[in-house]
Order: sequence, then structure tokens, then C-alpha cells
Amino acid sequence: MKEIKILVDGGKYKWVTLPKDEALKLLEMIEGELGRSPRDLQETMRYLRHFDEFYRDMKKRFKDFIAPSHSLDDMIRGVVVVDKVALKKEGDQDLATIVFDRRVKTELLKKLLEELGYKVEIEVEKLW
Repeated sequence: MKEIKILVDGGKYKWVTLPKDEALKLLEMIEGELGRSPRDLQETMRYLRHFDEFYRDMKKRFKDFIAPSHSLDDMIRGVVVVDKVALKKEGDQDLATIVFDRRVKTELLKKLLEELGYKVEIEVEKLW
């Protein structure tokens, strides 16, 4: 069984690093759970579907993360899913680090990652 860590940072944002295709599956599963697709979720899925183009653009601009645009309506309703995403290449593998909004439940991420076949460890970052 594959292992993965959900890092919950001091601001309660959740960090998950996955291969590109599995990250896309996870976002599609979240979309199914929500029953709708907020703008930031759609944008992030677009980044993953066109990984190479966005990766090249990030490198050209010396950026570590891409922040998807958020709809004001989604922010007010509290349905923002993705805060930012980093695209990386390690060897021949395309990886995505997704930083989920603080309102996304850790339990939901854990459940969906387990459905994808991962053994999930949750690490909470301590501020002091």
C-alpha cells in the first residue's frame, strides 16, 4: 500500500503531494462530494490536465506556486477548495503539491486518499 502524508500547517491549510494523475482524480472526487465545482477547483484541474505548459510557465516566471482565481461568491459561501498548487518534476514523474483551503475537512481528504489506495498519515505542524 502506498503511503502519503497530509500536512496541516499552522494556518490549518492542508498540504498533499501526489502524482499528477492521482491529484486530478482526488480533485474530481472532491468535486463529486461537493456536488458542484467551484472556480478554483476547475482552474486547478486545468493546471493538472495541461501540466507541462503550466510547469514551463512557472519555471519561466520563477514561481513556486500558482494560486487559482477564486470567485467572490465561493469565498463568501465558504466553498473555496484550493489555495495554491505547486507543479514539480522528479525524474520522469510529474508531481503536484496541492494546498487545500483551511475549510476543507482533513477527514474528507483522508477518506478520499484511502479510496485511492493510500495509507494516510496526518501531521499537524506545531507553531511553537
